[in-house]
Amino acid sequence: MDYSKYILWTVLCIAFTSTHAQTIEKTLSKQEALKIALENNYGIQISNNNKKIAENNKSLLNTGYLPTLTGNAGAVYNLDNTEATFSNGNTTSLEGAESNRYNASVSLNYTLFDGLGRRYNYKQLKEQYNLSELQARETIENTVLQLFSVYYNVAKLSEDVAVLQQNLKISQDRLERVNYQFDYGQNTKLAVLNAEVDVNNDSINLLNTAQLLANSKRDLYVVLGKNELPNFNVDTLVTFNLQPTRDELYKKVSSNNVTLQQLEKNILISDFQLKSNKSGYLPSIGLTGTYGWNKNNNNAAAFVATSTNTGLSGGINLSWNIFNGGRNRTQVQNAKINLNNQQLQKKQIELQVSRDFNNAWEDYQTKLFVLQTQKKNVQTNTNNFNRTEERFKLGQITSIEFRQAQLNLINAINAKNGAKYEAKLAELQLLQLSGDLLNSTY
Repeated sequence: MDYSKYILWTVLCIAFTSTHAQTIEKTLSKQEALKIALENNYGIQISNNNKKIAENNKSLLNTGYLPTLTGNAGAVYNLDNTEATFSNGNTTSLEGAESNRYNASVSLNYTLFDGLGRRYNYKQLKEQYNLSELQARETIENTVLQLFSVYYNVAKLSEDVAVLQQNLKISQDRLERVNYQFDYGQNTKLAVLNAEVDVNNDSINLLNTAQLLANSKRDLYVVLGKNELPNFNVDTLVTFNLQPTRDELYKKVSSNNVTLQQLEKNILISDFQLKSNKSGYLPSIGLTGTYGWNKNNNNAAAFVATSTNTGLSGGINLSWNIFNGGRNRTQVQNAKINLNNQQLQKKQIELQVSRDFNNAWEDYQTKLFVLQTQKKNVQTNTNNFNRTEERFKLGQITSIEFRQAQLNLINAINAKNGAKYEAKLAELQLLQLSGDLLNSTY
C-alpha cells in the first residue's frame, strides 16, 4: 500500500470514530440501566404475569369453600291426539289437544366436608403463589446478571476503543517522525514501510473494535427491551462492594439462595398433594336447597286443568367412595414417591450449590488477585514505554523495539480492563448464590 492510500484509510478511520463519538448523547448509568431492564425486560414481564395468575388461583373464589348457586328454567309445549277412558267408564277422544308446562328454580349447594381435600388444595395454591414469587425473583436475578454481563462488555469495549485510538495516535506520530527522518536521509525506506504497516494494522483493530462496541450496545438494548438507535456511552467505573467474609456469606446460602427456596416450596406442595389425595378415603357431606316454581296447563283429558306449585326444599347428602378400583391408592402411592423425589432433589441441589459457592468464592479471589497484578503490570509497561519512547526519539533503539514496547503496553491495559470486569462479574455471581444480589449495589 502506498502512502496516499494509507492517508485515505486513516482519514476514513478517524472520520468513522469521530462520527460515532458525536452521535453519543448521554451516559447510561448502571442504576438507570437496571431500572429500565426491570420495567421493560420481556422475561421479567412474563414472570410477573405468571405471578398474577398464581395470585388469582389462590383467591377464595378458587378454593371450593364458597357455595354454588344455580338457576334453572324451562318450558314444554305439547300438541297431542289423546284417547282417554275414565274410571266411571266414560271415554273421550281429543285431536290436537294442547298442553304446556313451565318451571323455574334456584338451587344452592354447599359442601360441608370433603375429607379435607379442598383445605390442602387451598394450601397448595398458596404455596404455588409463593413459588411463583421465587420464580419471578430468579428471573430478575438472571436478568440482572445478563444485564451487567452485557453492560460491562460495552464498558470494556469502550475502554478498548479509547486505548486503540491512543495507540493509533502513537503509530501516526511514529510514521510522521520516520518520514521526516527518511526525507533528511536519517532513516531507510524500510522503517517507513514498517510504520505504515503498523498504522494500517492499528486502524483495522480500531475499526473492528468499534464495530464490536456497536454490536454490544445493540445487545444491551435487547436486554433493556428497547428498540431504538443505541446512542449512549456507559460508566466504566467499577467498585467492589462485597463485605462479608466467606463463612458469613456461606451462611446466607441455605436460607437465601433462590434455587433452594424453590425446592422447599416444591416439597411443601408435594406434601399437600399427598394429603389431598388421602382425603379421597374419607366421605363428603353436603347441603342442598332449592326454591322452585312449576305451572302445568293440561289438556281436557286430564283431571286437573291447571296447577301451580311454589316452594322450598332442602336436604343433606353424604357420599363415600368406598372403592373406586384402586385409583385413590395409586394416587397416594405416587404422591409419596413424588414427595420423596423432591426431598432427594433438594439434597442433590444443596451439594451442587455448595460446590458452586466454593468455586465462585475461589474464582472471585483469584480474579481480584489477577486484577491487582495487572494493575502493577500496566504501571511497569507504562514506565517501560515512556523510557523506550525517549530512546526512540533519540535514535538509540530501532522501530521494532519501540513497537514491541507499544504493543506490550496496549496488551497490559487491555488485560487490566478485562480483569476488572471479570472480577466484578465474579462478585455478582457470588452474590446471586448467597441470595444477596438484589440487595447489593452495582
